[in-house]
Amino acid sequence: MFRKVAVGGTFDRLHAGHRELLRAAFSSGERVVIGLTSDAIARQKGAESYERRLSQLRRFLAEAGFAERAEIVKLEDCYGPAVSDAELEAIVVTEETLTRAKEINALRRERGLRELEIILVPLLLAQDGRPISSQRIRRGEIDREGRLCG
Repeated sequence: MFRKVAVGGTFDRLHAGHRELLRAAFSSGERVVIGLTSDAIARQKGAESYERRLSQLRRFLAEAGFAERAEIVKLEDCYGPAVSDAELEAIVVTEETLTRAKEINALRRERGLRELEIILVPLLLAQDGRPISSQRIRRGEIDREGRLCG
């Protein structure tokens, strides 16, 4: 287990895939820095407000027993503290964000910081075998558990 790991995202309409990603982060690290994208970034995707997403995230962390091990930071860019926090040892991503993790490691190298171990978590699939995503939930295709709607 790592001492401190990072995970980040928009966490819009917190769904089963998000919960799986967060569980993997807490299984990998004693402390977890969760980057939550700001409204400036998330609104481009049609996401809920930062405050609503933060509230849902905090509720999940409390219910799962992770709250005391979590630090939530607002992401004003796509990297956050992952490029500058020398205490971070690993980053938890899906294949959708793997490229960003590699960019983060390149920036860390440029800054003389140790690269982060990349922990790849598979995407959780909906009932139709396609990935669960906030976009699909917004469109009404699936619910937050990946069940088909209508």
